Amino acid sequence: MAKRLPLPKRFNAALTEDAYARLRSLNAEYGLGNNYLLVVLLEGLDRYADDDQLRKVFEDFIAEYGAPKPGEMKK
Repeated sequence: MAKRLPLPKRFNAALTEDAYARLRSLNAEYGLGNNYLLVVLLEGLDRYADDDQLRKVFEDFIAEYGAPKPGEMKK
């Protein structure tokens, strides 16, 4: 019998339509819910993402949309 991974941390996440479509596509392919897909993607990021490419993706995003000032994201 497969173990169940407890997910004690909960938060709401807003996604673009494209990001949510990709999440649904991954769900259809692997049969995991959104929470587990995000765990796999984020915890395994160093195993599948090239550091330079990842940095470039973040830099491109920040160049287009900006980034919050330190402390702006706190409740």
